Amino acid sequence: MSEIVNRVASSPIITIDLETFYRLEERVGFDLKEFLFQELVLREKEFRADLNKIDWDQYKGKLVAIFCSADAIVPNWAFMLVGTYLSKAGVEFVIGGMDDLEQYLFEKAISQVNPRDYENRPVVIKGCSKYPVPLYAYGRIQSIIQPYAKSIMYGEPCSTVPLYKAPK
Repeated sequence: MSEIVNRVASSPIITIDLETFYRLEERVGFDLKEFLFQELVLREKEFRADLNKIDWDQYKGKLVAIFCSADAIVPNWAFMLVGTYLSKAGVEFVIGGMDDLEQYLFEKAISQVNPRDYENRPVVIKGCSKYPVPLYAYGRIQSIIQPYAKSIMYGEPCSTVPLYKAPK
């Protein structure tokens, strides 16, 4: 009887699991709507006073998206001012919505990838994950490794969709 060989395990294929880039910290939003007068206007003096009353330590260990859910014109400096308080508390944040926060986090992680690690290698970008991976991350990792990879596939090593093959 012949030995059963796991060809997937012995393959030169490198699998990129974007789920491993997912950060587990709690994500929270900081909505400027609550600081607007009649949900229309930001009054600087009152806004600054209200920000001074906040216990910024409540955001430590969390990832924060600073946004405004009201249909109001809010000056850019207001978002930035909130960012200064979060920075002082050592909190990582983005100005934008929760989707912007996820994109930022994945961009930060993907920027650490050394594309030369995939040089002349077949690569599978894993498709399934238990954490939400933004579509942006798939395109970003592809754009980084494609100039180096021998081939790029999407899915699982046992069932993939070919995306790219380097010219010979």
